[in-house]
Amino acid sequence: MSNLIVRAKKEVLLATNFWKASGATTLITDALLELSKRAGARNERVVVKLMYDRGSLKQVMDNHQNVPPSGWNASGVGLPSPDKIPNVDLAVVNFHRPPLGTFHCKFMVVDRQVATVSSNNIQDNDNLEMMSHLEGPIVDSLWETFLVSWHNSLTPHLPCRDTPAAGKPAPSYHEDAFNHLFDASGAFRKPEEPFHESLPEHMPHDPHYDDDIAGEINRMRSVLNPQASENHADAVCRHLNKPTGISIKSTAPRDEPNLHFFPFIPVPKTDPLPMAMASRKPYANLNNESVFVPQNEAFLSLVRNAKRTVFIQTPDLNAKPLLPAIIEAVHRGVEVTYYVCLGYNDTGEMLPGQGGTNEVNANYLLKQLTPENKHLLKIFFYVAADQDHPIHNSFKQRSCHIKLLIADESVAVQGSGNQDTQSWFHSQEVNVMIDSPIVCKAWREGIERNQNTALYGRASDDGCCYDKDGKLAPGSYGLDAGGISGWAKGAVGILNKAQGK
Repeated sequence: MSNLIVRAKKEVLLATNFWKASGATTLITDALLELSKRAGARNERVVVKLMYDRGSLKQVMDNHQNVPPSGWNASGVGLPSPDKIPNVDLAVVNFHRPPLGTFHCKFMVVDRQVATVSSNNIQDNDNLEMMSHLEGPIVDSLWETFLVSWHNSLTPHLPCRDTPAAGKPAPSYHEDAFNHLFDASGAFRKPEEPFHESLPEHMPHDPHYDDDIAGEINRMRSVLNPQASENHADAVCRHLNKPTGISIKSTAPRDEPNLHFFPFIPVPKTDPLPMAMASRKPYANLNNESVFVPQNEAFLSLVRNAKRTVFIQTPDLNAKPLLPAIIEAVHRGVEVTYYVCLGYNDTGEMLPGQGGTNEVNANYLLKQLTPENKHLLKIFFYVAADQDHPIHNSFKQRSCHIKLLIADESVAVQGSGNQDTQSWFHSQEVNVMIDSPIVCKAWREGIERNQNTALYGRASDDGCCYDKDGKLAPGSYGLDAGGISGWAKGAVGILNKAQGK
């Protein structure tokens, strides 16, 4: 994101749910400072609009709060003051529709030519995330989505309002460096190739920007090179520890053949691909009536019409309309595989009106199947690329926040929408649906390349996660997460979280 921001010529539109002053936000603020410097060197200005969701009592009366410079420069936000970015026209809107209409989107549009759609908020955490870099007419749809979401007046106006992406060539395909990332067969094999150049890591307060995606990829190849006495798992562990400053050790076997963990997943030049937005608007009310929205219809349609396979990765899977669709797919003979995060937001999911924990829902699904088709439902708990076992989310060491659904290795939905109650019925979400076996194959390979879930994360026959001694994984509630006891645990967890425990 920060590299795209500094390359902007006219405008940047950035939408995120959670913005918390951190190393992640510093990468963005560093980029804004550099953007202003570069714009000044060209004797130009760049318009930047930022949206986030930071709850405010004022939003009861006005959901879209314009944030003044004193607000965005305050502790906890940490955006640069106007005098620090003299060549950037920055405006900020804080959007929330109380009580439950969360602005959960995570996307960005740069110069109305390039867009990103992602799972990540802008904060430091231990999550594995997924972001797609998009070009072509879909960028216009994301640009328009931002305008509708912004709602307030646009001052100054957007300089790219008359220069849509539709009808223009995809920028990356015209970069020789990008096209040279692939071998003659079109395969991306750079992670497996030795890389001997030592490049400084792109870090908060010490940014090192690249001119293009190929440059970013080479920098990452340098970062992931094992240092003296390190194996590949150790290098990955070092990389994953850095954002949160933790120091856990790798547990993946030293001699384990690996797929070369590498977060970049470029796709070779193809003909234009069918894409569509599959989003949902925010719904604030304390009920689950807002279900017939494009996002949910896309999810259900893919599962209901799948002929061979369904793959899902999501932090939580408990949306009530999705569960019977999964059961029906398995009864049709479809292989359904899903990856979830052990213990993700358990304290919240145990509260009344939420969907329950991942283990409880896995147990429910497995009980609906027959011995003849039970093998078609494959449930896994996320295992990081440097580990050999799932780690409960409560430890904040290795979690997963990806939101992805792929049907028949051909059609996929990726973005901000979880497979949980909040995303299905309340939050504003932005996802993109792509019809492309080429992209789906690359994404599935990338999913496996960057985690060990398929190797070590299979759930037990009761849907729970057990350690090597046969005990529930540390931190797990197992199946004791429902009814009054579950509600009580959820309430205590929410209270502890509010108190910073």
